[in-house]
Amino acid sequence: MKTLLVTPPLTQLNTSYPATGHLLGFLQKNNIEAEQMDLSIELIELLFTKVNVSNIFNEVEKLEKISKTSKIILQQANFYIQTIEPVIQFLTGKDNSLAQRFANIHFWPISNRLPEEADLEWAFGLVGNHDRAKHLCTLFLKDLSKFIQDNIDSHFELIRYAESLCLHLPEFDPLQKELEKDYTLIDNLLISIFEKRINDYNPDYIGFTIPFPGNLYSALRCSQWLKKNHPEKKIIFGGGYVNTELRSISDPRVFEYIDYLVFDDGELPLLNILLGNKLIRTLYRDKSGNIIRENFDSKENIPFSERGTPSYKGLLSNNYIHLIELTNPMHSLWSNGRWNKMMLAHGCYWGKCSFCDGALDYIQRFEQTTIEKLVDRMESIIKETGQTGFHFVDEAAPPALLRKLSEEILKRKLTVSYWTNVRFEKSYTPELCYLMAQSGCIAISGGLEVASPRILKLINKGITIETASESMKNFSENGIMTHAYLMYGFPTETVQETFESLEVVRGLFEKGYIQSAFWHRYAMTIHSPSGQFPENFGAKHITTAINTFANNEIPFKTNNEIDLDYYGKGLNLATYNYMHGLGYDVNVKTWFKKN
Repeated sequence: MKTLLVTPPLTQLNTSYPATGHLLGFLQKNNIEAEQMDLSIELIELLFTKVNVSNIFNEVEKLEKISKTSKIILQQANFYIQTIEPVIQFLTGKDNSLAQRFANIHFWPISNRLPEEADLEWAFGLVGNHDRAKHLCTLFLKDLSKFIQDNIDSHFELIRYAESLCLHLPEFDPLQKELEKDYTLIDNLLISIFEKRINDYNPDYIGFTIPFPGNLYSALRCSQWLKKNHPEKKIIFGGGYVNTELRSISDPRVFEYIDYLVFDDGELPLLNILLGNKLIRTLYRDKSGNIIRENFDSKENIPFSERGTPSYKGLLSNNYIHLIELTNPMHSLWSNGRWNKMMLAHGCYWGKCSFCDGALDYIQRFEQTTIEKLVDRMESIIKETGQTGFHFVDEAAPPALLRKLSEEILKRKLTVSYWTNVRFEKSYTPELCYLMAQSGCIAISGGLEVASPRILKLINKGITIETASESMKNFSENGIMTHAYLMYGFPTETVQETFESLEVVRGLFEKGYIQSAFWHRYAMTIHSPSGQFPENFGAKHITTAINTFANNEIPFKTNNEIDLDYYGKGLNLATYNYMHGLGYDVNVKTWFKKN
């Protein structure tokens, strides 16, 4: 009995998504024969070759009508065809000698994505040629990807493949219609890679992780091919999208493509399917066509301490590409560099924020293991991958655990770098931040969310602006890059409170307490306290109907509706300038003036 774990397109292209590695390590610990593949990067490797880029331009030349922007790119087809493989060689780190040439803005064809020379000098300086070249190469790939999306496959995006199709999918019909269409050029490449792996390994079970809406379509395309060509093989879907969106699914048609949906922590549900044991948190369709929900509310799980060490076996030969799309330093860190991903602890130790999906077991249930076992796992991963950089993907790493981690790293005299998510609380003293920096912490991200005392209390964040600012200061003064997640549009938030939040953010940038920030628009979800009890937050559901396919985000209304698109643009414009060291002396209301 063999199992293949698959990450379908498209997720991060600089490093593997952690789900299959965690599951593979667990299955190996339980003596289950398994392999993994990152179909996401493998598709990009095959697509961005001279042969296939030539095929793309040949296909577009046959079209009767294309946009003006596409015509400009088509006219420069030879440049794209000749340059694509050197660009990929550079972005995979195989030919760094190209940095000087690619850093020259005049090397590249005309594009509305090309920045001004002054902006490049601000972001990368006069000698930062390597990162500057990565940025310009990334914009080159973005132009080519948009060209593919506009003319070859409307679902193609460099990261969020088919996300627009699956982001809000109350019914299965739109997805069904897409799956009934003929393969696109991208689909053909996808299936060719997948078919070869299936033929070479011949697994009995194929498990797909679906972390984001953009992974669903390509996973179903692969499943569709499997059902047609290998109906005896069993197909399992799990992951973040399944956990948040498909818990209330009542339309059985998805089971024409798959055999099982598994929920929350996937280790035990997957193991029980493979061993033929009782099913846990698993959905399937019976012979009568009904959806069966086996032990769906079970809280039985494999303890975090017993799950084994994540494994990158099978992914080390992939040519991951390192991108710098935005000059936002945290975004650059996220997309640039091959990070080993692992968890320090399971779930969230706070778990009370009213906007978060805290009702879900894999967030709500907080578990730890010994610090010795955690650092043992780190050393094992370093030995396997040869990489010493770690991204700890915790919901929020506990400060007490980070202290122990730092002490153990220093005790073992390890030279590593790491970054993670935190809560900006008073525990992050100057002494702790210094200790973390000495052990290798290079960056942290945390949710300030709404820099308004009233809204912070309403969302039950458990921090104050004062304590958050102090912890940010302590991180930054110890050389740890600090990124703040921000939120706008929370129910009852007023225009004046939005201005006041931006004023706080302006001050944090000006003082050097944060180096990066990003605003997210609040979304009410069915798994959050604000979604389950909207009246407690001054909101009301517009509809309470349960969709037949995906259910997550809930439309709502409040008594003080404001133009969120308008204010979102102003917040992002202001923050972009603050990150560039500009606009500190400008009244925050200036960013919201209408043209």
